[in-house]
Amino acid sequence: MAKEGNSISRTAMWILMGLLILGLGGFGIDGIVNGSQSRVARVGDKDVDVQTYFRAMQSALSTESQARGETVSMEQARAIGLDAAVLNRLVTERALDHEASELGISIGDENLRDQILTIPAFQGVDGSFDRDGYRYALQNSGLSEAAFENRLREETSRTILQGAVLTGVTMPDTYTRTLVNYVAETRDFSWARLDETDLDDTLAEPTEDELRSYYDENIDDFGLPETKRITFAVLRPSRVVDSIIIPTEELEREYEARSAQFNQPERRLVERLAFLDDAAADAAAAQLEVEGTTFEALVEERGLALADIDMGDVGRLELDAAGEAVFNAEVGDVVGPLQTGLGPALVRVNGILPAQNTSFESAEPLLRTNLAMDRARRLIASQAEDLEDILAGGSTIEDLANGSDMELGQIDWFPGVGDGIAAYPEFRSAAARLQADDFPSIIPLEDGAIFAMRLDEILAPRPSPYEESTEGVRANWEADRAEELLMVKANALLPELQSGKTFSGVSLEAVEEEDIDRSGFIAGTPPAFMSEVFSMDVGEVKVIESFGSVLVVQLNAINPASENEQAQQLRDQLSEQMDQTLARNLYTIFAQDAMLRAGQEIDFNTLEAVHANFH
Repeated sequence: MAKEGNSISRTAMWILMGLLILGLGGFGIDGIVNGSQSRVARVGDKDVDVQTYFRAMQSALSTESQARGETVSMEQARAIGLDAAVLNRLVTERALDHEASELGISIGDENLRDQILTIPAFQGVDGSFDRDGYRYALQNSGLSEAAFENRLREETSRTILQGAVLTGVTMPDTYTRTLVNYVAETRDFSWARLDETDLDDTLAEPTEDELRSYYDENIDDFGLPETKRITFAVLRPSRVVDSIIIPTEELEREYEARSAQFNQPERRLVERLAFLDDAAADAAAAQLEVEGTTFEALVEERGLALADIDMGDVGRLELDAAGEAVFNAEVGDVVGPLQTGLGPALVRVNGILPAQNTSFESAEPLLRTNLAMDRARRLIASQAEDLEDILAGGSTIEDLANGSDMELGQIDWFPGVGDGIAAYPEFRSAAARLQADDFPSIIPLEDGAIFAMRLDEILAPRPSPYEESTEGVRANWEADRAEELLMVKANALLPELQSGKTFSGVSLEAVEEEDIDRSGFIAGTPPAFMSEVFSMDVGEVKVIESFGSVLVVQLNAINPASENEQAQQLRDQLSEQMDQTLARNLYTIFAQDAMLRAGQEIDFNTLEAVHANFH
């Protein structure tokens, strides 16, 4: 028998039981839970019953649907292997239950009783165990007391077994130090770029035959991905705004309602450094006047940043009693101590925003446009339901456009296309989900527009036609040709650099880099640049291609990982991660071994019957 001290913590048990009680909320599967169909699998002497699998599958479907933002069907779940993952998890758990039983691990009756007494779901209003509440809760969840208590025993025993496998697993320190040295080592190196301007002669103009030949030889560089050809109809507010008339009286009322926007008083950009009392504020002001300290230094002494005390732009009345002094100050002045809502404070003036007064005549065009666009959006929203009904009646996208203000369009869309209507995230999201058998519906856009779409065909991955790729073909040809010539020139410099000459000695303008680690990014270099640098020996010189240019690199020093606090933190972090990884791997191996030794039987007919209950 396991000792009481080995049981899982009371808090963990509450969480466990809370999940269990919520998961047992009265689900049923008619016609399955009877006779030989009461289980979907058997592991050793432990069953995975139908109800447990049903609830686990239902929970997995719900989680996947929330992650995708749409309902996931059972067919989709099976296509991604979700059902297999759920079954494997449950079978693994039962294999561990079987293993715990074989090892004689149990929490015992007394510990079991203590666990049940501490579960809030079974306590009355006075906090003590409620026998009737216990019985009622189990009846609602479809479990007998014996079944529930047996499940609790198994859950706890499995947790004890898992803890025994996972606890105390540590990776050798040498492994961690090797990783830290690999990650934290740095390099010092010099590098220079040779580009088209360094060529002795300008590139010759390519002939049409050369470009076509280059296109044919590198056709994979000019491919288009799988593409959806989509017909759509869209109604934008700008389409109907010109037909909307806004009376002058309404514009005048809107101008009055927004007078604060068009007629703003003088304002100040200020920072406010508040103190606990007058003495502290006076001492800070004295430091500014007598000791020559700075406002920034005072802020830093308080453990604050300037962003913490920035009030932005404020009016005179917003500063209460401090308003007059602040508004009489010049830009850069620090005034105070002044009494503010946060107590005595020093206030620095960073800018003066003059008063703004916009007449009705000047504001009228903006008001007219805003009101008309608002009304256009409302008009479109009111038409959306009628247009949806037209589609539901069997009308096509073309019919919709012909019978309304909607504009008809077509787009060849794939992820990455973001022009035109594809600039809307709602359109891109809908296009990604669109299937050939989807029925067109009205979908709103963020600016008040609406659209409907239809998938006409799916174009397989294919080369982009030469006529549509001429700019890219020419650019790639010129880059490749320049690289060829520059590589010849750079390689001619290598013997001199390797013999000890400096970059300036061979007329190269070098950039010096120091203490750059593997994850460092050097602007203007290709993605594999740092990998190339870290493969070099001290003193080695390399020439690296960089799309239309070449980089000459010389490694100056290899710096071992530092023994500072940051390196120690990295070592501790990696050590913890490696320990956890090793523990998880050991646990996985142990669980798989337990499953193999226990043996398993899967009832596929019952599984299919359970799956049929999901629609």
